[in-house]
Amino acid sequence: MQIEFIPALFAATAGPVARIVDLDALPADLDPALAEGARAGRFTGKAGQVYEGFASVDGGVAHVVLAGAGDPKGKDRIASLEKAGAALTAKYLTSGVKALALDFTGAALTPAEAAAVLLGARLRAWRHDAYRTRLTDEQKPTLEQIRVVAAPAGTEEAWTIESALAEGVELARELVTEPANVIYPESFVERVSKRLESAGIALRVLDDGEMKALGMGALLGVAQGSVRPARILAMEWKGGAAGAKPTAFVGKGVTFDTGGISLKPAAGMEDMKWDMGGSAAVAGTMLALARRKAKANVVGVVGLVENMPDGNAQRPGDVVTSMSGQTIEVINTDAEGRLVLCDAITWTQKEYDPVAVVDLATLTGAMIISLGFEQGGLFANDEGLAAKLLAAGETSGDRLWRMPMGPAYDKLIDSPIADMKNVGPREGGSITAAQFIQRFVDKDRPWAHLDIAGMVWSAKPGATWEKGATGYGVRILDRYVRDTLEG
Repeated sequence: MQIEFIPALFAATAGPVARIVDLDALPADLDPALAEGARAGRFTGKAGQVYEGFASVDGGVAHVVLAGAGDPKGKDRIASLEKAGAALTAKYLTSGVKALALDFTGAALTPAEAAAVLLGARLRAWRHDAYRTRLTDEQKPTLEQIRVVAAPAGTEEAWTIESALAEGVELARELVTEPANVIYPESFVERVSKRLESAGIALRVLDDGEMKALGMGALLGVAQGSVRPARILAMEWKGGAAGAKPTAFVGKGVTFDTGGISLKPAAGMEDMKWDMGGSAAVAGTMLALARRKAKANVVGVVGLVENMPDGNAQRPGDVVTSMSGQTIEVINTDAEGRLVLCDAITWTQKEYDPVAVVDLATLTGAMIISLGFEQGGLFANDEGLAAKLLAAGETSGDRLWRMPMGPAYDKLIDSPIADMKNVGPREGGSITAAQFIQRFVDKDRPWAHLDIAGMVWSAKPGATWEKGATGYGVRILDRYVRDTLEG
């Protein structure tokens, strides 16, 4: 959907005209009949509330829409403004309306707040209809453009930044949504390469032969049951000081997860196309940073595999040797994401010596049991890094919850025949998974692990997304870069 800034309202009257309304604050210049209709319809300006009606304007009739932005003093002001924009898109996306004018006249918003309305509108417009060949005209999106009128000075500049973020979120959603016969390790690399390189990101790709030479037995053990060869993709953005060490974002990219020999139940297995949600978030973040020319040095690394149960698949009880030299007894082949991450993190540390490592993974079903579908889990070895990520989650709306770690959990993954097991007992499963990954983090290196299993896919629409892929994670990492590396 295109967002265009225009100088005057008369140039944008081909469709509905939307006004942003704060809680219990109908605009004083509103047509009396429209204002009375809004009151009768119990429109109060709550965040995401929408009322439409008609008003007399210059001897004619205008189609006017009111979008609620909530309490202007509320702590979730930005999220409420995003809801206002998203509600407008949701209402008119398939309505037959092609253009919507968004008139900020009288709205006491900062440029960042006005851009938040536009961000919500654009994010809610994203759909993936590539394989839907039988949509009726009533089901097809028609809204092509939002024409922005009388925006606060500086809004266009603020939107330039937020539109880059939107592009990153959209890329993550696209990768997560595509089926596993379309997105697999090789095609993931092909899909993102052109867009990332055009944005100024340098790419490096490791094939399975190079990974074998590096000793990545843990990652390759997961991939050995699939005809799809594994890949590692590194994405380098150098927008900060020349020669300064980067921050590293590492993503789990299991493009389909059957569970391997430890086969998952058939019901719901189709959802496992999104077990690469961590890698999608990292790729989307890198695109967003490059598009907005972030003043930071960041490297994104994703380990890409497919976990299949053929005759060459690894077995429960196998012992593999990771790139770090540590050995792992594979108790459950469905605990594969940590095996991918451990080698990807080891390589990232050796290759880039980052100032901090943040990994993202749809790692454990136990995280969904703990936190539901409301927030991701955060594990960290550094209090400062944890606090900054929690703050980034609050500001961005992609919330996180800090989870515990400690020696009592760590000993649960000790193996009697190897350095460690890839799973512990059923209890504390998300924590022992984080403890496993921590064993591959260099001493004194700040590290955080985001278990986002419940967040990358939604069974119902949210404020700024249709049901399906959410793009979760991109906004956290982008906000972390803004506040910590660029702030």
